[in-house]
Amino acid sequence: MRIVFAGGGTGGHLYPGLAIARALVIFEPRVRPLFVGAQRGVERDVLPGAGFEYLLLDLHPLYRARPWENWRTAAGMASAWRTLGKAFSAERPALVVGTGGYASGAALGYAVAHGIPIALQEQNSAPGLTTRFFAPRARALFLGVPEAAFALRGRAASVVADTGNPIEPPPDVRPDRAAARRAWGFPETGGMVILAFGGSQGARGINEAVDAWIARGLPPDTYLIWGTGRGPYENFSHRQSSRVAVRPYLSPIAHAYAAADLAVARSGALTLAELNAWGIPSILVPLPTAAADHQTANARALEAAGGAVVIAQAELTTERLDSTVRALAADPARVAAISAAALGRARPKAADDIASRILNLVNMPAARES
Repeated sequence: MRIVFAGGGTGGHLYPGLAIARALVIFEPRVRPLFVGAQRGVERDVLPGAGFEYLLLDLHPLYRARPWENWRTAAGMASAWRTLGKAFSAERPALVVGTGGYASGAALGYAVAHGIPIALQEQNSAPGLTTRFFAPRARALFLGVPEAAFALRGRAASVVADTGNPIEPPPDVRPDRAAARRAWGFPETGGMVILAFGGSQGARGINEAVDAWIARGLPPDTYLIWGTGRGPYENFSHRQSSRVAVRPYLSPIAHAYAAADLAVARSGALTLAELNAWGIPSILVPLPTAAADHQTANARALEAAGGAVVIAQAELTTERLDSTVRALAADPARVAAISAAALGRARPKAADDIASRILNLVNMPAARES
């Protein structure tokens, strides 16, 4: 049975589909996922090594700031429509699952026009344009965070499920905290280990604030794991010390999560899903240029639930970062409450849950339960 996953452009729209597809083929080996994405998105680099069939199309986003370039969007959509027609005629999908981003619109549109059922997985608390448009036509809508439902009132699919975002879950038996700290060269007990990161490319605002904070002097008994991003690493590698571990990229990041007492991070949907699953309290610095400011919406939703502290990037001074960390370090009860609230939002088995629901949608119950 063919199930198509359409989405990409960014990792936040691609990786959820991959997580669901992996769960699907474990539950039911007869499922044959096909990924549809854009030639210019992150999927171009990721899908060749992912182990699934894929189709990359000449798709373009809406050029809101340069509307005269939207001819590329229209031309790419027309070309994609023809290519999808050939692919879907060769083997008609049982379902098309859209995971968001401009790369998903063509496949979802073609499916709707030709009577192929669709389902959507929305990662963010502020649903994107693709989700808002296709939600009324979807058989099911899987929400990464419950707040997204409020933005979709009146546009709901026939089934709306608060499944959480598909991630690589923490192991059932959590790593020993003392051993994890020791692996980073930090004392096994005492003090606070802070994890600061901004993804594979880093986060300039976070990097600059952390760099100035180290230069000023970290609070006593504070230890730092800092993922700078590959590009900026050379500018900050000299900050490595007995209390600061500087890395260009944290992979696998589970080793850092296992040692961390507090995180300083962006608020992409998958980052928050991972922090919640590990129960890590966080200071969130939303990316202000994210589409429709969705990172701020994500961060504020988690803060309102008690699972984070939010600092706008424009307010992320060295003094603000230092005072916030010191206040949390001096209040273990508050840190524990934030951790508990984060865990309360966690859905570590989201991929399995969504996969099982998809199999029920296509009348193929899971052959193996998780």
